[in-house]
Amino acid sequence: MAERTRTDGPAAYPVTTTLAKGITSGLRAAMEHDPKVVLMGEDIGKLGGVFRVTEGLQKDFGEDRVIDTPLAEAGIMGTAVGLALRGYKPVVEIQFDGFVYNAFDHMVSSIAKMRARSLGHVGMPIVVRIPFGGGIGAVEHHSESNEAYFAHTAGLRVVACSNPHDAHWMIQQAIACPDPVIFYEPKRRYWDKGEIAAEPGRGLFQAATLRQGSDVTVLAYGPMVRTCLQAAQAAAEEGRSLEVIDLRSLSPLDTGAIIESVRRTGRCVVVHEASTFLGLGAEIATPKFQAHFAGKKLFKSGEFVSVSLRKGGAKDPEHEVDGISGGTKTSDGVTAMLRDCLSAYLPYFESQHQDAAQSAPAAANEAASSEVSNQQNVNESHE
Repeated sequence: MAERTRTDGPAAYPVTTTLAKGITSGLRAAMEHDPKVVLMGEDIGKLGGVFRVTEGLQKDFGEDRVIDTPLAEAGIMGTAVGLALRGYKPVVEIQFDGFVYNAFDHMVSSIAKMRARSLGHVGMPIVVRIPFGGGIGAVEHHSESNEAYFAHTAGLRVVACSNPHDAHWMIQQAIACPDPVIFYEPKRRYWDKGEIAAEPGRGLFQAATLRQGSDVTVLAYGPMVRTCLQAAQAAAEEGRSLEVIDLRSLSPLDTGAIIESVRRTGRCVVVHEASTFLGLGAEIATPKFQAHFAGKKLFKSGEFVSVSLRKGGAKDPEHEVDGISGGTKTSDGVTAMLRDCLSAYLPYFESQHQDAAQSAPAAANEAASSEVSNQQNVNESHE
């Protein structure tokens, strides 16, 4: 992906502003850099959007580039597809997170699939801006976290900013991306202030370690990043060291940064507002959870014993896994579930166990024979 590292943004760096105005300055910079960038959305022109993110842009760039659309998300997204096919770079604003479902068909059926459908010849450089999350006292359709829907869809990139610096630079990087990007903006953080530096500091799809720690890795994105930083500060006063990572990109996920941190801290907590069942947190946690079970043995002295979770640390490293801290009942429940599920495959496990037991002596004899042969060769060479 071609990414610009500098652009004409705020008059001088560093500058302190809100997250919303960071997006505004990023959009302005992208529009000044590329005349093919076009903004579309409901009330984004004269009003400047319900959160005033696009305030002043129609006045400066005209109604042909900052377009007030009808209240019809499906029509807006379909028009964006046509513009992208003609070489434009549409940036679509979805007024509230829950309104995106009306545009869902175009997003997952057309925008996400076009590059694969055209064998790589046709890209869809479309950015879809979505204010998401709760915390503003709004009703349904105005306080949703639906990022997992789009992270599930091949062909879509999904990112979330959490501070003014990232808001300013990530929106420019998203617009420069040749593939469609779903750009989530934490609406409860629109008015949080922070400093925008002169360089983005990292690529669009890289995670950022915002606070170093040694006791536990805390993974978050969007609105929960600030909450986790506040929690880390409170934990530090109690003698606990939390490492806080802002994921920034949800698809693709920067697994390298996650794994490197968790290897050092040995623990991981995933924090997000979205659904926990089949949510993004489950995807992040799955590889780490599975890794604890690698190499464990189901049989002990020829008897099936399954694998147990033990609160406070595994005492039998071959057959136990460290359980959830403070969760004895949870650990016991998972242990019972594992035994019950694995028992259904017991005939297969027993056959594999018997095969392994029978092949072990042969392998040992072969190794011993090879060692004797090697020793004979050594003796003969000395002679």
